Amino acid sequence: MKLYGLNLSNFATKSRIAVYEKGANVEIASPPGGMKSPEYLKINPLGKIPALDADGTIIAESEVINEYLEEKFPTPALLPKSPEARAKIRVLTRFHDLYLDPPLRGLFGQLNPKSRDEKIVNERLSELQTRLDQLESMLAEPGNFAAGPDFTLADCSLAPTIFFVTNVLPGFGAQAPLEHRPRLAAWWGKVQERPSVKKALAEMAEAMKAMLGGGR
Repeated sequence: MKLYGLNLSNFATKSRIAVYEKGANVEIASPPGGMKSPEYLKINPLGKIPALDADGTIIAESEVINEYLEEKFPTPALLPKSPEARAKIRVLTRFHDLYLDPPLRGLFGQLNPKSRDEKIVNERLSELQTRLDQLESMLAEPGNFAAGPDFTLADCSLAPTIFFVTNVLPGFGAQAPLEHRPRLAAWWGKVQERPSVKKALAEMAEAMKAMLGGGR
């Protein structure tokens, strides 16, 4: 079984955390030739990461991959037993994919102060702050993981993106993302101590350092 991704990708990191958490026998690999290479497009025609080669069955999309890993390697469980509790986790992962990530992603093309469009930056920052406020209201009480006392797929989804949020927003002079958000701040402090998360975020940090020219 092989998981294709890049260490800097928050979506690929989401799936790496699930692999690490479960101790699953999954090889981690970069897309051969790059994401849009003919070789990789034969593996995943979408040309996106992550993609999981599950012994010949190609599974795309990070959340589908994580749900597959949950079914394939049920221990330790990353989804609770009751349908209601599972729905709560899936609301958080869906919120991440559809609402939290897009405005953040819109800022990636604006990182260079010399070429950034301030109108786009202000729009994306405003939306992202709104989404962070919404996330604050959705998180469990401080002292818990995202949805309660247990580490779940919601934590796998949110941790890599909040890594970006805490590292990217200061460069835009934006409000500190953890400021006035006690649940988010408490969760962020807690989730970073999880061994699977610590390992994956260290890989993201190293990849970010290399991208910015500090990895040589």
